[in-house]
Amino acid sequence: MDASAEQSLPEPGSQDSVAGDDIEIVVNVGGVRQVLYGDLLSQYPETRLAELIDCLAGGYDTIFSLCDDYDPGKREFYFDRDPDAFKCVIEVYYFGEVHMKKGICPICFKNEMDFWKVDLKFLDDCCKSHLSEKREELEEIARRVQLILDDLGVDAAEGRWRRCQKCVWKFLEKPESSCPARVVAVLSFLLILVSSVVMCMGTIPELQVVDAEGNRVEHPTLENVETACIGWFTLEYLLRLFSSPNKLHFALSFMNIVDVLAILPFYVSLTLTHLGARMMELTNVQQAVQALRIMRIARIFKLARHSSGLQTLTYALKRSFKELGLLLMYLAVGIFVFSALGYTMEQSHPETLFKSIPQSFWWAIITMTTVGYGDIYPKTTLGKLNAAISFLCGVIAIALPIHPIINNFVRYYNKQRVLETAAKHELELMELNSSSEGKPGGSRSDLDTLPPEPAAREGPSWGSRLKLSHSDTFIPLLTEKHHRTRLQSCK
Repeated sequence: MDASAEQSLPEPGSQDSVAGDDIEIVVNVGGVRQVLYGDLLSQYPETRLAELIDCLAGGYDTIFSLCDDYDPGKREFYFDRDPDAFKCVIEVYYFGEVHMKKGICPICFKNEMDFWKVDLKFLDDCCKSHLSEKREELEEIARRVQLILDDLGVDAAEGRWRRCQKCVWKFLEKPESSCPARVVAVLSFLLILVSSVVMCMGTIPELQVVDAEGNRVEHPTLENVETACIGWFTLEYLLRLFSSPNKLHFALSFMNIVDVLAILPFYVSLTLTHLGARMMELTNVQQAVQALRIMRIARIFKLARHSSGLQTLTYALKRSFKELGLLLMYLAVGIFVFSALGYTMEQSHPETLFKSIPQSFWWAIITMTTVGYGDIYPKTTLGKLNAAISFLCGVIAIALPIHPIINNFVRYYNKQRVLETAAKHELELMELNSSSEGKPGGSRSDLDTLPPEPAAREGPSWGSRLKLSHSDTFIPLLTEKHHRTRLQSCK
């Protein structure tokens, strides 16, 4: 563009008017100089850059309300902001949308967009997903930090019963809180294993005894061990229930429902054994007791409470419902096709084992899943060829969705480790800030101690006008006393 066609900015406070579309705006963002034009910026008049067009008419007070510094000789506006994020933000003037460059913290980029007064609606959908994910991570970190702070803090206004309740909850729910709590967690883990082993050993005929009616029952020693384990599980559940801050949420939690299912069959069986004979036949009582004893296998799921690996696997499977659905769909289609082909091809053999298509489903299932029991197999040449093809298709169908499921597991496992480290790092920063400020309970960031901005400025003392709040914005994620600074958000 010809230089004569562009007009320079007028002097601050002058009454000279210049057409907004012809103004040349020079900005320096983090040391990177950029030349913009009024006709480009005026497309979005509510943005900060568009406000620079008419800011000189209001004098230096208006100028420094929009930028960090201004050089009247070069007619250049200075901003202490991230230049990489600025290059992404100004795309809105050229393309009508903003794309976040890879490697920029989404939370920091959102703060940059807020500073430049560019609405988040211009951010592309793919970048909004990264922003939402990062925001959820910060909220999870804030939740973990808040839980740790709640555990460390003691409220003097609380009664003795409330303090005792919190101590019991912390003792049973958080093994890392103390050495005795860790010992109790290990003991509970071992008792789960012992009760599961006892349940299995009770089915061995050599370890069973004959009762007065001639029926084989579990050995009394094994029953005593199981009774002791159930007593421990019951005591543990009741203590956790009474000390829980939210008893309704506790009762409806999945793992706590598993705990109830692990101990409930024992008491129901005990009740039926002693009282059920009076209300129903002995045979029916024994069948009901036998059915309830099978429910004891639920106690093995109690191990998930003490194993982060099992919890991670459960979460990965929940996040992989789509992939698991695809796997079942592939197998269902293959089973139907190959069982119908196998039935048709085997009809020519006089000793065929394929009596019907529904019966052939079993053969297709064990073939496509590479089990192959050998109870049913093809005898014709075409049937064997069909079996080979079904075998290969089954391997491919099973292998395809496995990779996304593994990725979900690894991603969630690594994310949990990162969040745990970030929460510890956040606590270290709070401790460092409180020690540097000399306040025993303080955990506020340095931004909270900054003096307020003056209402009006007299004269262009540009060196003192760099505002820290422009580059260290904070996000209140914890409480009013706990903030995350912009630099902390990237860690």
